[in-house]
Parts: sequence; structure tokens; C-alpha cells
Amino acid sequence: MSGYRFDRIKVLIVDDNLHMRKMLAAIVQAFGVTTIHEAPNGVQAWDKLRNHNPDIVFLDWMMPGMTGLEFTRMVRTSNDCPNPYVSIIMVTGYTQVEHVHQARDAGVTEFLAKPISANTVLARMTAVIENPRAFVRTPDYFGPCRRRRQDRDYTGPERRGTGTPKGHAKTSAQAES
Repeated sequence: MSGYRFDRIKVLIVDDNLHMRKMLAAIVQAFGVTTIHEAPNGVQAWDKLRNHNPDIVFLDWMMPGMTGLEFTRMVRTSNDCPNPYVSIIMVTGYTQVEHVHQARDAGVTEFLAKPISANTVLARMTAVIENPRAFVRTPDYFGPCRRRRQDRDYTGPERRGTGTPKGHAKTSAQAES
């Protein structure tokens, strides 16, 4: 078990499958989470997000009306969102590499493949707490930094050089030169 005080975390679980919502709720409750909100679709999830401002959102990919990707984009870009930085953990059976990339490019913080287990849920919750990802804003994207590896000991040249590809932000060092 983890040493975290999960009783201080507010969780929103969004899935059109009642069984999956209840299973995820039981898992996070077993870790000590006491404030759990549920929604069967993106529209109701948006209302819950705006009214309860959760710390972590567990989100299904495929739902009627609004997909998890559409919901994520709305969270990241809407002026009405109370917290565009909220951690979003995509919970899905769509595990092909292109789906992982689509989720990442929509602004998902972490990816959790179905079938889930208590250990994988705990691992993702711990990941968003222990390793919060910096957020990036470019003309085409706002969300967690999509780069996973950060080698602080790297002393080589910047990969982007002086020219910045479309959709990538210049670092402050690049902007000054």
C-alpha cells in the first residue's frame, strides 16, 4: 500500500458501463478515497467537473454522445473549466499504439489499459502525485508535456536547434537567442 493520504483526493469516474464505474469506485475507496463522483457520459461528467472540481478523473474512451478524447480536449481548452490542469487517467481497452498517441495528443495525463487491477490503478494514481507532468501550451496543444523521458544529465545539443517545428514551443533559451 502507499503512504499517501488518499482521503484528501477528490475523484471523478466517467464510464458508460455501470459495472466499471462501481469497480473503479470500490478500488479507489479501498485506497482511502472518500470523495468519489461518477458520471455515465461526458456531458454529465462536465457538470460534475465544474461543480466538484476533482483532483483526478478516470475516463473511459468510448462513450455515447461525447468520447473521452472529446471530453479531455474540452477540459484542456474550455474557458469554463475550473481546472484545465486536472489529472486525467484514460481507462480503455483501446491499447494500440495509435490510440495511446491519440490520448496523449488530446491531453490525457496517464493511460490505463483494461482489464484493470487494483495495482495498476494505484500505480497511475501514485504516478500523477509523485511525478506531476509540466504543462505545455503551443498553438495546437495544451496539456501535460508529451515527452516521458527527461535526462537531466544530458549535455548534448538541443534536438530542435534554432528552428522550431510547427506546434512546438520554443524554450526560453531559444527565445532569447
